[in-house]
Amino acid sequence: MKKYLIALSIFSIIYFFNGCDSSRKPATGFEDEIYVIADSSDYEEVNESLIKAFEVQINTPFPEKLFILKQITPDQLGNIKNKKNIVIAAELNSNSGASKLIQSIIDDDIKRKINSDKDYIYYAYDLWAKNQLVAIVSGKTIDDVDFKIEKNKDSLRTSFQKESDLRLRESLYNPKFEQKKIESKLLIDYGWIIYAHKDFQLQKIKPKEKFVWFKSVADLDKEKSLFVFWMDSASYLYITPDSVKSIRDRVTKEFYKSNSDSSYIVLIDSLVNTTEVSFNGRFALCTQGLWKNTKNNLVGPFINYLLYDEKKHRIYMLDGSVNAPKYYKRNLIQQVDVMLQSFRTTSDLSDDRIDELIEESFKN
Repeated sequence: MKKYLIALSIFSIIYFFNGCDSSRKPATGFEDEIYVIADSSDYEEVNESLIKAFEVQINTPFPEKLFILKQITPDQLGNIKNKKNIVIAAELNSNSGASKLIQSIIDDDIKRKINSDKDYIYYAYDLWAKNQLVAIVSGKTIDDVDFKIEKNKDSLRTSFQKESDLRLRESLYNPKFEQKKIESKLLIDYGWIIYAHKDFQLQKIKPKEKFVWFKSVADLDKEKSLFVFWMDSASYLYITPDSVKSIRDRVTKEFYKSNSDSSYIVLIDSLVNTTEVSFNGRFALCTQGLWKNTKNNLVGPFINYLLYDEKKHRIYMLDGSVNAPKYYKRNLIQQVDVMLQSFRTTSDLSDDRIDELIEESFKN
């Protein structure tokens, strides 16, 4: 009788998820939360690998986690079906609740891939809610599952980061909040644009120095800054980690310094990490770390992209930083990063988009 009730419960849950929620409402919850559906004994086996994959610490300057894991047993599915980030971890063919859930979601082709490829992870998009990502990590044994998480921890984390950025981009890039006049000016005068949100004001434009600075005005306690700096007639050989440090320090020392005293902003060398990335199809260096004020010891996080435009022989530095001493800054720096990712040069834009922005310059 007990086994029958368990089977009926699992069937009811599966039916509820696959049959009753066809509306695909938007996913809910915090961007930095990941719900892990696993039976308790299995979760103990894979917990350490999951922590290594997702609960990576970032300095802002206080340690914050990139993602926060929350374990959910299969009988709690109804509480989290609309959450943004979900991982299901279980053996492929067992009688556990999580295993039965996996079997209800995937088809025979996916099952074969899981059995034959020790690295294969299945990603289901919009499974139970719009803009939701569900990663199914399964294998022949729970040890296989643990090994798969450990080996693919970077790609797992990146997949959830990208989906989170896409959701944030959708909410930020709203035509209602877009300052097209500013974007039009940037395109016509300098040959590039960046999304100009209404919560950001142009702080400085220095055409001769090739520097543009945006600063948030919506919440002064959560200050966010963006700048674009470029160098013409430059070589791609400048795209090095040392160049990031030297160029950024030179730019912030000149333009971020206070008018009332001699203080200025520099990065903290010992807390800087640079990686190679693809930025809108271009090779780029992504640098993350902490900045500090030379006088009052204020500290905060920044993210920086250094990339090369072969057509114009131009180097671009895109930089975003946060100054919010009283608040957690993980989500704030992500917002700044997503804003930077809106950067496009003329050659990246469609003719219709260019015409739209040029027409904007003629409007009153």
